[in-house]
Amino acid sequence: MKTAALLTAFAASVAAFSPVTQQIAKSTAVNAFSGELGDQPPIGFWDPLNFCEDGDAEKFERYRYVELKHGRICMLAFLGEVTTRAGIHLPGQVDYAGDTFDSIPNGWAAIGALPKEGVVQLLLFVGFLELFIMKDITGGEFPGDFRNDWIDYGWDTFDPAEQESKRAIELANGRGAMMGVITLLVADQAGIALPIIG
Repeated sequence: MKTAALLTAFAASVAAFSPVTQQIAKSTAVNAFSGELGDQPPIGFWDPLNFCEDGDAEKFERYRYVELKHGRICMLAFLGEVTTRAGIHLPGQVDYAGDTFDSIPNGWAAIGALPKEGVVQLLLFVGFLELFIMKDITGGEFPGDFRNDWIDYGWDTFDPAEQESKRAIELANGRGAMMGVITLLVADQAGIALPIIG
């Protein structure tokens, strides 16, 4: 055992003095999209499945648009899940049978507890939002810009550095919310009680 440890230590010390081979830089998606919004510490540009391997900027913009949209949906979903788990519900009844909002359980169980008509209403409303409201009609400044020359919230009063910072914050929060929602749903299915939230 001592011999193996000594040989390993000797090999490591010899490797420290061996000549270093030069790495040839190749053009990859990491090089093509480094410095883009979302290339944030500590991970940097992360494409584990190599979707952007070819360096296609149009495809990258589409992925960024979809990532922002899913992030926004997950931020709302996470907030809704935490709010209802805290015992805060809408007042009133869900249906004419007298079921109240607070009688609907949390997590996956809510899907089966909602009346079918309510699920249809939700799907129609989300479809309406998707088709007519939450889309870039006027060709916004960046992917996910749904202002459409109609609503601004003071965006134009920010300088370009602050706008970039706010976009990066939204992207990071969306990524965190996507991880948070999947954690809540998996924990709910596995029967794991999460601290504070569960």
